[in-house]
Amino acid sequence: MEQHVKMSLDEWKAEIEEILKEIDAEYEEVKNELKVYTYKFNITKQVVQSTVNPDLNRKIRELYHQPFEEKFNDLKEYIKELEEKKRVFQMFTDKIEKVTEKEEAPHFAVAQSE
Repeated sequence: MEQHVKMSLDEWKAEIEEILKEIDAEYEEVKNELKVYTYKFNITKQVVQSTVNPDLNRKIRELYHQPFEEKFNDLKEYIKELEEKKRVFQMFTDKIEKVTEKEEAPHFAVAQSE
Protein backbone atom coordinates (compact mmCIF):
# COMPACT_ATOMS: atom_id res chain seq x y z
CA MET A 1 0.00 0.00 0.00
CA GLU A 2 1.30 3.41 -0.87
CA GLN A 3 2.44 5.42 2.12
CA HIS A 4 0.13 8.39 1.52
CA VAL A 5 -2.89 6.05 1.28
CA LYS A 6 -1.94 4.25 4.51
CA MET A 7 -1.36 7.57 6.27
CA SER A 8 -4.75 8.89 5.12
CA LEU A 9 -6.51 5.71 6.26
CA ASP A 10 -4.73 5.84 9.62
CA GLU A 11 -5.82 9.45 10.12
CA TRP A 12 -9.39 8.55 9.19
CA LYS A 13 -9.35 5.60 11.58
CA ALA A 14 -8.06 7.85 14.40
CA GLU A 15 -10.87 10.33 13.68
CA ILE A 16 -13.46 7.55 13.81
CA GLU A 17 -11.95 6.19 17.03
CA GLU A 18 -12.44 9.64 18.60
CA ILE A 19 -16.08 9.55 17.55
CA LEU A 20 -16.36 6.08 19.10
CA LYS A 21 -14.89 7.38 22.37
CA GLU A 22 -17.50 10.15 22.42
CA ILE A 23 -20.27 7.65 21.72
CA ASP A 24 -18.95 5.35 24.48
CA ALA A 25 -18.88 8.23 26.98
CA GLU A 26 -22.41 9.28 26.09
CA TYR A 27 -23.53 5.64 26.22
CA GLU A 28 -22.19 5.24 29.77
CA GLU A 29 -23.87 8.47 30.86
CA VAL A 30 -27.23 7.46 29.38
CA LYS A 31 -26.87 3.93 30.78
CA ASN A 32 -26.39 5.35 34.28
CA GLU A 33 -29.37 7.65 33.89
CA LEU A 34 -31.41 4.71 32.62
CA LYS A 35 -30.54 2.77 35.79
CA VAL A 36 -31.86 5.63 37.90
CA TYR A 37 -35.10 5.83 35.94
CA THR A 38 -35.51 2.08 36.00
CA TYR A 39 -35.59 2.27 39.80
CA LYS A 40 -37.85 5.33 39.85
CA PHE A 41 -40.27 3.81 37.35
CA ASN A 42 -40.42 0.43 39.11
CA ILE A 43 -40.84 1.98 42.56
CA THR A 44 -43.69 4.23 41.45
CA LYS A 45 -45.28 1.32 39.59
CA GLN A 46 -45.26 -0.74 42.80
CA VAL A 47 -46.62 2.16 44.85
CA VAL A 48 -49.42 2.76 42.33
CA GLN A 49 -50.33 -0.93 42.42
CA SER A 50 -50.42 -0.85 46.22
CA THR A 51 -52.42 2.37 46.58
CA VAL A 52 -56.13 1.92 47.10
CA ASN A 53 -57.18 5.59 47.21
CA PRO A 54 -58.11 6.53 43.59
CA ASP A 55 -57.40 10.24 44.05
CA LEU A 56 -54.01 9.62 45.56
CA ASN A 57 -53.30 7.00 42.92
CA ARG A 58 -54.12 9.47 40.12
CA LYS A 59 -51.91 12.12 41.73
CA ILE A 60 -48.98 9.69 42.01
CA ARG A 61 -49.43 8.69 38.38
CA GLU A 62 -49.46 12.31 37.24
CA LEU A 63 -46.55 13.48 39.37
CA TYR A 64 -44.22 10.51 39.14
CA HIS A 65 -45.29 7.40 37.31
CA GLN A 66 -46.09 8.82 33.87
CA PRO A 67 -43.08 11.19 33.69
CA PHE A 68 -40.74 8.43 34.90
CA GLU A 69 -42.22 5.96 32.42
CA GLU A 70 -41.79 8.43 29.55
CA LYS A 71 -38.19 9.20 30.52
CA PHE A 72 -37.45 5.49 31.00
CA ASN A 73 -38.80 4.66 27.52
CA ASP A 74 -36.98 7.60 25.91
CA LEU A 75 -33.68 6.53 27.49
CA LYS A 76 -34.18 2.92 26.39
CA GLU A 77 -34.75 4.10 22.82
CA TYR A 78 -31.72 6.40 22.96
CA ILE A 79 -29.52 3.54 24.23
CA LYS A 80 -30.58 1.51 21.18
CA GLU A 81 -29.65 4.42 18.90
CA LEU A 82 -26.24 4.76 20.55
CA GLU A 83 -25.64 1.01 20.23
CA GLU A 84 -26.41 1.25 16.51
CA LYS A 85 -24.02 4.21 16.15
CA LYS A 86 -21.31 2.26 17.95
CA ARG A 87 -21.86 -0.73 15.70
CA VAL A 88 -21.69 1.34 12.51
CA PHE A 89 -18.59 3.33 13.47
CA GLN A 90 -16.89 0.16 14.72
CA MET A 91 -17.51 -1.30 11.27
CA PHE A 92 -15.52 1.58 9.79
CA THR A 93 -12.51 0.90 11.99
CA ASP A 94 -12.72 -2.84 11.38
CA LYS A 95 -12.85 -2.36 7.62
CA ILE A 96 -9.95 0.11 7.65
CA GLU A 97 -7.86 -2.32 9.71
CA LYS A 98 -8.73 -5.19 7.41
CA VAL A 99 -7.77 -3.24 4.30
CA THR A 100 -4.47 -1.99 5.71
CA GLU A 101 -3.52 -5.42 7.09
CA LYS A 102 -4.39 -7.10 3.81
CA GLU A 103 -2.31 -4.61 1.85
CA GLU A 104 0.63 -4.79 4.27
CA ALA A 105 0.83 -8.58 4.29
CA PRO A 106 3.93 -9.75 2.51
CA HIS A 107 3.25 -11.13 -0.91
CA PHE A 108 4.98 -14.43 -1.42
CA ALA A 109 5.84 -15.32 -4.94
CA VAL A 110 5.04 -18.85 -5.83
CA ALA A 111 7.94 -20.51 -7.55
CA GLN A 112 6.90 -22.24 -10.68
CA SER A 113 8.25 -25.68 -11.21
CA GLU A 114 9.50 -26.59 -14.61
